[in-house]
Amino acid sequence: MTIENKIVAITGAGRGIGRATAIHLAARGARLVLGARSEAEIAAVAGEIEAAGGEAVYLTTDVTRRADLDALVNLACERFGRLDVIVNNAGVGPLSRFDALKVDDWDAMIDVNLKGALYGIAASLPVFSRQDSGHVINVVSTAGIKIVPTMGVYAATKNALRTATEALRQESGPNLRVTEISPGFIDTTFADAAITDPDIRAAILKRKEELAISPDAIARAIAFAIEQPSDVEIGSIVVRPTAQD
Repeated sequence: MTIENKIVAITGAGRGIGRATAIHLAARGARLVLGARSEAEIAAVAGEIEAAGGEAVYLTTDVTRRADLDALVNLACERFGRLDVIVNNAGVGPLSRFDALKVDDWDAMIDVNLKGALYGIAASLPVFSRQDSGHVINVVSTAGIKIVPTMGVYAATKNALRTATEALRQESGPNLRVTEISPGFIDTTFADAAITDPDIRAAILKRKEELAISPDAIARAIAFAIEQPSDVEIGSIVVRPTAQD
């Protein structure tokens, strides 16, 4: 099998794992449909892909709005005639202890990390059903595998998505593939940019400096799942630094 000419939609595609995945898949011949809240960031990623000879379209996408995911999937179908893969990658991680009572941050993580991915699934499943083919890839986290302080709500949203992903896999039948990717410590601005507690932010930055690996590692894992034959499903991939606990 090949990634060439696959139509792949990616949320959170403006930076970090989403950006790395878009650029890697485009280099392998996929045609990309990019979504993120920052139009400037996804326009830059699309421009980089096109400058390298690839093909990408983009749409400003806030995954907390179901209509935005519907529009992203519709863009894929209108521009390319189909959608082969959706990568539900958008996520936020404003980490804090429970007793800090940052309830607005809890709500944001639920809305983006869990509901945002569910909206992506809801938007893509009718298309995949019509085509009799498709692939849902949900980016989860090793934070849900090893639970640590300050990551309680973040890990809870990721484990809820992990559970939903497994249920979808069992429901999916022979023509829909479902994969969850669990990144470990990755060198992005994902967590530290949103952390307001200076001690937690300093600890995350120190840990990232010591351990973090390139988001390209996750891009390669996603490509591996996509490029399998249609009757082969990679259900789960965990990718972490070798030095991570």
